[in-house]
Amino acid sequence: MIVRAPGGPEAIQRQELDTLPEPGPGEVRIRNTAIGLNFIDVYHRSGLYPLPYPAGLGREAAGVIDAMGPDVTGWSSGDRVGYLFAASGTYATHSLASAATLIPLPDSIEDSLAAATMLKGLTAWMLIEKCARVKRGQVVLVHAAAGGVGSIVVQWLEAIQAVAIGHAGNPEKAKRVHALGASHALFCPFDTLASEVRALTGGAGVAAVLDGVGKDSWQASLDSLARRGVMVTYGNASGPVPPVAPLELSRRGSLVLTRPTLGDFVVDPDERRDGADKLFSMLASQAIRVDIGQRYALADAAEAHRALEARRTIGSTILLP
Repeated sequence: MIVRAPGGPEAIQRQELDTLPEPGPGEVRIRNTAIGLNFIDVYHRSGLYPLPYPAGLGREAAGVIDAMGPDVTGWSSGDRVGYLFAASGTYATHSLASAATLIPLPDSIEDSLAAATMLKGLTAWMLIEKCARVKRGQVVLVHAAAGGVGSIVVQWLEAIQAVAIGHAGNPEKAKRVHALGASHALFCPFDTLASEVRALTGGAGVAAVLDGVGKDSWQASLDSLARRGVMVTYGNASGPVPPVAPLELSRRGSLVLTRPTLGDFVVDPDERRDGADKLFSMLASQAIRVDIGQRYALADAAEAHRALEARRTIGSTILLP
């Protein structure tokens, strides 16, 4: 599935492969069995994050190695793997990936679960452990807490004995956030969110905000932070956040602002393996449970995008070749 020019979901087009791509030096070819759907795919399709078009979509998948190029060691045909950031995209029956970026899948993790959680789960690991550096007992506000990343973040926070305040878009999603184990689940409008957060924290505010919503939640996020709090803005579901003056962060109590991207936190193989090991351990122990709320055929990727943008999805979504 490719995009020839930026646009709406209708821009996603099917392209038949006359022959399977052959892996080059250091590459493997993977027969995909499950493909993850993420909001960054929407950004690439729409042109918010431009790609050199025509371009493939997709940032993660799981499958089986079915061919290896020269100089590949440590892997064999038939190995089950997960992978991220393939140059040609993952919305395909087969993809090429650098062998150096592969993540071995343990027997305890099914392909569909891996595809549904690697990018979101490693993002949760990045947000909590690398960016906000959350400690036991700290209070954290999580936006879009019923979504793919948010639902994992809430469970991860509770697993390390932090206090999660989850915010969702409606009462039904708030119920899901509560069921995930969040200490508090809110669904109030953004213009009253900060006051509710302050009430829950005795007026102090939260140690960190993990915000994948963007423009619409920006002011509420800043207003919810405690002195020296950490603002982690990692997504633009409602549009990019407005410009912010550094003096505004000072005025609000020496706040810290960061805008991370996962690629910078998994480029080192040891760090990537550490994050994956922690994620898979959480999944295997069921400290984190992932609901694959939607499964679409790969050919229906456009419909999956429509559902994601309309916020009709709950939990994770996968595409099946």
